[in-house]
Amino acid sequence: MNDVSYKPKWALEIERFIPIKSQFLLYGNVNDVYPSELAGGTATLGMADYLTELLKNHGYAVIAKFEPISGFSLLFGDTKLYERVVGEKPDRDGYIPCKLDRASDIISRMASSAEGHAAVILRFASRVEDLFDETDVETFFYRMFRLAMDTSPRLSPEDSRDDPRPLYNPVFWIMDKENDLPPWYILDNPRVRVLPVPRPDNTIRNCVVEAVSPKISGYGELSEEARVENLAIYRDQTTGLLAGEIAAIAQMARHENIPFSQISDAIRRYKLGIQENMWEKLDSAKIKGAEQFLNSRVMGQGAAVRHASDILKRSRFNLSGAQFSRHSQKPKGILFLAGPTGVGKTELAKAMTELIFGSPTHYIRFDMSEFAHEHANQRLVGAPPGYVGYDVGGELTNAIKQNPFSVVLFDEIEKAHPRILDIFLQILDDGRLTSGRGETVYFSESLIIFTSNLGMFEQLPDGTKRASVTPDMQRTEISSRIEHSIDDFFKYKINRPEILNRIGRNIVVFDFIRHDTAGKIFDRMLGNVKFRLEDSYDIRLVFGEDASSRIRELVCADLSMGGRGIGSNMEKILMNPLSRALCERGISTGEVRVTGINGSDENWELELE
Repeated sequence: MNDVSYKPKWALEIERFIPIKSQFLLYGNVNDVYPSELAGGTATLGMADYLTELLKNHGYAVIAKFEPISGFSLLFGDTKLYERVVGEKPDRDGYIPCKLDRASDIISRMASSAEGHAAVILRFASRVEDLFDETDVETFFYRMFRLAMDTSPRLSPEDSRDDPRPLYNPVFWIMDKENDLPPWYILDNPRVRVLPVPRPDNTIRNCVVEAVSPKISGYGELSEEARVENLAIYRDQTTGLLAGEIAAIAQMARHENIPFSQISDAIRRYKLGIQENMWEKLDSAKIKGAEQFLNSRVMGQGAAVRHASDILKRSRFNLSGAQFSRHSQKPKGILFLAGPTGVGKTELAKAMTELIFGSPTHYIRFDMSEFAHEHANQRLVGAPPGYVGYDVGGELTNAIKQNPFSVVLFDEIEKAHPRILDIFLQILDDGRLTSGRGETVYFSESLIIFTSNLGMFEQLPDGTKRASVTPDMQRTEISSRIEHSIDDFFKYKINRPEILNRIGRNIVVFDFIRHDTAGKIFDRMLGNVKFRLEDSYDIRLVFGEDASSRIRELVCADLSMGGRGIGSNMEKILMNPLSRALCERGISTGEVRVTGINGSDENWELELE
């Protein structure tokens, strides 16, 4: 286990430079908490309290903070000494309210105090410009800049350290960003030390985890081996979270009675903001019959349906990514559906959604042809700070944040700009994505589906295109050619082999619609037409045997556009002349018998009894 007294780099730099620098600018992760070893054990402290503990160990006698609205308050030290140093008396609440001109006077007195080492922490300093007049702010910055130059390090008369060094009475600016102070204040200023405060690294996370874990129920009941393993899970699965969030997970586990042996469940609940695991709630009988259900919706694509049903069953038992880690954060499943147009790729995504959520419209769909430009990625993750739309967020990140249990469909992925495809590296590998606003959303409970028409055509030297695969080829040859084209596209055309590597063996090639399958699709579509007429108008559509065979033959004659082509042909050959006949004959209810069909592509006519 790590030593909880570990100090981050920025804290060590403060200790090193307080004899050399009179002011410090801390920016970045300044609103987090930080582990500190106290007399009663280890605690996580806010920035002001952490700095107070740090400075106390170096003999500082008075430590105060200033906030733009509240004013000054004492964090550590003797009250009488504090009042002598600042030259003011606090009110009954312990504050000295003041505006910027008086605040700079008090800070100057503290920085120049010879009675004992003093320090002042300016909290929420980035809000100064928002709360005060521009002239007052500029004057305040100038006076603080002059103070940084005019003060000197000194020994404290009460310093009891073995090796006392002259120390400054420092001023700490706690700010959101480095440029919240004017550039002239920082650049080439030998008295100001700028210190970025990063998100917690592995060691800091481990310190926090070890500090908060003993308070979770069941911690002391585990064996040493199990305890070490769960501590590692706690640390590793909170990568990217703030220390305060790591501590909040422990608090939530206590409130919801989640034992330490199930800490990964507490982390999942915190990240996703939900308690129920929708995958575990899936009806076992429904998942068992997944292949049969999907085959009824997507006809003639047995291999694709089998792969999809395997993913659903794997997700039901939380085995996605289990070969890489005991607690994988990867998406529940990944499918890359390739092949001819109109053969059921999008329909399979809808069918899987209906099987899981009970509705075929419950999926999130992105048409990637809309993301052909490099900066279109802002639509997915949101605009960066300072740009229009920053406060809105991204379409993808917002959707997943609202509903982590989702089927996400990226249609025609090859039409997106290569830079946009880089987004999927983080999604497929880590199961997370950071929005333009800096929020992290998690895809660990999502099913990711890509569709593509790659490999259908090849470009000739003269710029023309020809079909790479045709319906007269065997399925194995079609699959081989399309997979080779996908491989070539990611490895050589867009130079993104790492995306292909993360998709892995989840590429499923669809076959062309064959004539036996086309007949089944025709029958289902015709059934839909009959149902609509009878349900809406009580018109019962009946076909003579010869008419039905002839219409089926005409509708299924051209299968180059797959199921969508069959639907388009049915609209032209059957539905248009049927609608025309119903209107001309004034039929509003009853039985309508179709006995034949005449005409050509320009104009078809139905024979009705």
